[in-house]
Amino acid sequence: MNQPLITDDTVVFGLLTLCLGFIFYTSSRKQGFWKKFYSFVPAILMCYLLPGVMASVGLVSDETSNLYFMASRYLLPAALVLMTLSIDLKAIANLGSKALIMFLTGSLGIIIGGPIAILIVSIFSPETVGGNDFDAIWRGLSTIAGSWIGGGANQAAMFEIFKFNPDRYGEMILVDVVGANIWMAILLLGVGKTKRIDHWLKADASAIESLKEKVTEFTKRITRVPTLNDYLMMLFLAFTAVGIAHFFGGHLSKFLVQSSETISNPKSFLSFLGGNFFWMVVIATFIGVLLSFTKAKNYEGAGASKIGGMFIYILVATIGMKMDLSRVLENPGLLVLGLIWISIHAGLLILVAKLIKAPYFFLAVGSQANVGGAASAPVVAAEFHSSLTSVGVLLAVLGYVVGTGGALLCAYLMEIASKV
Repeated sequence: MNQPLITDDTVVFGLLTLCLGFIFYTSSRKQGFWKKFYSFVPAILMCYLLPGVMASVGLVSDETSNLYFMASRYLLPAALVLMTLSIDLKAIANLGSKALIMFLTGSLGIIIGGPIAILIVSIFSPETVGGNDFDAIWRGLSTIAGSWIGGGANQAAMFEIFKFNPDRYGEMILVDVVGANIWMAILLLGVGKTKRIDHWLKADASAIESLKEKVTEFTKRITRVPTLNDYLMMLFLAFTAVGIAHFFGGHLSKFLVQSSETISNPKSFLSFLGGNFFWMVVIATFIGVLLSFTKAKNYEGAGASKIGGMFIYILVATIGMKMDLSRVLENPGLLVLGLIWISIHAGLLILVAKLIKAPYFFLAVGSQANVGGAASAPVVAAEFHSSLTSVGVLLAVLGYVVGTGGALLCAYLMEIASKV
């Protein structure tokens, strides 16, 4: 690994916030070059790309930084609390079954997409999907399956289960990041054309519009000029919840691993219950939902979800540092495989959305609840409307639940496909 120019996380964090400030300042311009630029390139995509460019030129490196760990363990659970404390569960339930169907369709697309992609690539480049023992490509691809059905925790679980050669793990990270971000870029480009896409899908988005109006009306009713007391109370709610989530999440996962052979077995479909990260996310989200039944939900009027959104964007920037754009063409065969894989996921989502007439919002958020997890699903949901963030959060939690089992099934199917 080449040493980056800047290794001090304090300086790296300053550069990331500089990127975010530049993006949000320029994207707020109402005319001129930047208005045209952001009509083609979503601001959220730039929040990934600029840190990726810095990592690609050797200015910073995710491998020498602890910022992603900080953001994913501290800021993400805090954001989940702040984004769900004003949640309207009844209104979300009124969205119907199509949100769940699209989420499960996204999971199925990843599960069957991996083995199909291996079979396709093996036709013209068998060496790309070959390898023996711990160098077997299907083992490495299992980590992508974990990432794309649940997120980083499931990705790490697959790496531990199938023991892929660590020296080649970077190739899989690259395929993961490139495939996921290209598809996310396409989804974000579609946000501005939602009505046109819904018309093509013949979808009824009235329930979504009703939720937006209801939450917007509630927000207007409670909106106030926030005081220092408001900010400190939100700080108290968010980070006390983070502490509780880490404390009980750690103890609960340890207890379950020690008391159950099924959970402690990394090849078990229930092994996700032994993960600290899983319980941290679940407990933080649960605390946020509990707060929504109290007067704490009124802190939405002081900007609770906006502060949560700010934390999420910091996380997004740290994820961007994982991209090394200079390595995109190092292994074109694997990249092609990854693009075929994500295309199968996308194609199945579009087909099912067309068949059941599901709104584009469910397609996009159902996909990102799988591929992006809690880091991306709320962001994509908020691009449609800030009031829809909580839908992304809840589906992302569901992604963690099905992630390990789905990734294991996908891995075993890929092992079979690689031997055909």
